[in-house]
Amino acid sequence: MKRLTTLALIVGLCTVVGLFLSSGLEDVAAAVVSAGWGALIVVVARAVAVAWAGLGWFVIFPAAARPTLWDCMTLRFVREGINTLLPVAQVGGDFVGARLLTKRGVPGGIAGASMFVDLMTQAVTQFLFTVAGVLLLVWIAGDGPIVRTVAGGLALAAPALGAFYLIQRRSGHQVIQALVSRFAGSREWRALGAIDVLYDSLKRLYGNRGRVAGGLGIHLIGWFIGTVEVYVALHFMGYPVSIVEAVVIESLAQAVRGAAFAVPGALGAQEGGLIALCAIFGIPAEAALALSLVKRLADLLVGVPGLFAWHALEGTQAVEPVAAEARAEPALRHDLLVPVLANDFGSRARAEADLGDLKKCA
Repeated sequence: MKRLTTLALIVGLCTVVGLFLSSGLEDVAAAVVSAGWGALIVVVARAVAVAWAGLGWFVIFPAAARPTLWDCMTLRFVREGINTLLPVAQVGGDFVGARLLTKRGVPGGIAGASMFVDLMTQAVTQFLFTVAGVLLLVWIAGDGPIVRTVAGGLALAAPALGAFYLIQRRSGHQVIQALVSRFAGSREWRALGAIDVLYDSLKRLYGNRGRVAGGLGIHLIGWFIGTVEVYVALHFMGYPVSIVEAVVIESLAQAVRGAAFAVPGALGAQEGGLIALCAIFGIPAEAALALSLVKRLADLLVGVPGLFAWHALEGTQAVEPVAAEARAEPALRHDLLVPVLANDFGSRARAEADLGDLKKCA
């Protein structure tokens, strides 16, 4: 997998270099400079969106085992930093965030289940956000190659979302085990507990529809907050777009970025997608590439503090699990020390090596 990630990174870098050279480095640089203070606003908007996503994570917890809002927001920045800046297929940071929650006193089963539910609510709301973007694009420009391409992607994503939900609610133990063994190290798994405990916690979280609906609503608003990045950056560059056009660009660009999850940072995919989307509204390639650079600046300025926070939190002393939750699930504390993958020494070794690489990167 490391070889594939490295190959994807090389291909992405080559694509980025080719796009910048073909558009003219001086023109792209001029467009970036013209963004001026708009770039700072984009960074602030990104920070607000990440903190808002932390709120979406916070609301799905049961009251008896709920961490503080500050913990959820802080760990959301940690997740963002790992997923955007390290080669972990955009989900490795979520497992790290769940484990760090256990250091804040949240029982392992609830921490792991909250991570899966949070990922589900984010995926569903991104799907809806993309659908909104496609419908708006059809309304503005009619049918076209981009619409058909994205619609095809949505047709594939819908059953995948359904499958991801079903494996969390029914007998998807082996699939969840495979996900954990692939994207989490042994430390993560010991913190999240045994499979049965995890599924009991998933049932409990999904059983409260009000909290799940709250998470869905918050995350959906969060995707629209990201539209500010496109709207502000292009206005400062001298290519003003309407809110509707900004929603189209942002929603479909996020869909492209999500589809390219295997490429670290979606290098090349984000740039190519923005060029194609901006062209619909008469925005030249150099401005689209400048927009991508401003977005990557936000990735860096928001993600790096998250990596530093990760490093600091790893050194903190663990807090005892919430007493009420420990009483509600008496078997949980024992299960936290049971590695499910005890018979798969090769998988554990690879997972620990992957986590070690992440720590070195941080």
